[in-house]
Parts: sequence; C-alpha cells; structure tokens
Amino acid sequence: MHIQTAFFPGAIGSIAALHGAYYARHWGFSTFFEAKVAQELSTFALRQAPTDLVLLASDESGLAASLILDLNDLASGSKGAHLRWFILADRLRGTGLGRRMLATAMAHVDDHAGGKAWLTTFNGLAPARHLYESVGFRLTLEAEGEAWGTKVHEQEFCRP
Repeated sequence: MHIQTAFFPGAIGSIAALHGAYYARHWGFSTFFEAKVAQELSTFALRQAPTDLVLLASDESGLAASLILDLNDLASGSKGAHLRWFILADRLRGTGLGRRMLATAMAHVDDHAGGKAWLTTFNGLAPARHLYESVGFRLTLEAEGEAWGTKVHEQEFCRP
C-alpha cells in the first residue's frame, strides 16, 4: 500500500468513482451523488492550500482510499477543518488502513486547526460513526435532508 499526499492524474475521477459505486451499491444513491462528489472535489483541488491535507492510498489495483482535510472551506466558520471524501475500497475494509489514515488526519488537525474538525455524513453508517467517535467527534446535528441526492437522516459531527 502506497499513501501519497498529493493528487495525481486520474485521482479525482477515481475518488468520485469509489464514492459513486459504494453508495449506489449499498445505499441506492444515484449518479447525482457521484457528480456532486466530482464537482466539489474538483473545486477543492483547484483552490487547495498548503495547510490542507490530501491522503490517497493506492495498491496494485489502483486508488483504494482517500481522506481529505479542507482547512479553508468557507462553510467551516469556527468549526475547524472539514473532513471530506473519506472512503476505502471494499477490499480494504477491516484492514486498519482507515483508522491509520484518520489518525494521521487528526494529528494534522491538532497541528493546524487547534484540534477542531467537522464532517457531514448520514445515519446508518455505524462502523464509520464508531471510528469518528473514537477520535473525539460528537454528533451535533441530525435532520432529514436530500443533500446526498436521496432522502436520508443527514448528520453533522464536530470534534471540539
């Protein structure tokens, strides 16, 4: 497994594809979600700042995981770093890679954002929630919404 801290040609499309395939297969999300990931990720890549963190894991099959910390998201306000696009290919679930990537990201948050971070997700992703809570995130908001392209119970977690 090779982890790099910069985008490479094809990475944005691969991250969007990982999200699109996983959430379509397991949650019935449409291409709306994959397009939204691609659009927002592309916008981030064009404005990425030196304090932001990009973690991309690849193996012999290609891009296998991503985690991005956006420390310059205008929507963040005082919430700190925005944890985004955290996903692992199915073949890597349960290997500890996600926990290692999240630990690296939280060390970055501690060094560059005073320990404060936030993320959005939706109810039903129990393993992810457990992982987030294990590093200090707490559920702060929950409401039904369609920001993901389908109706879910959207959640916001913050790490104070």
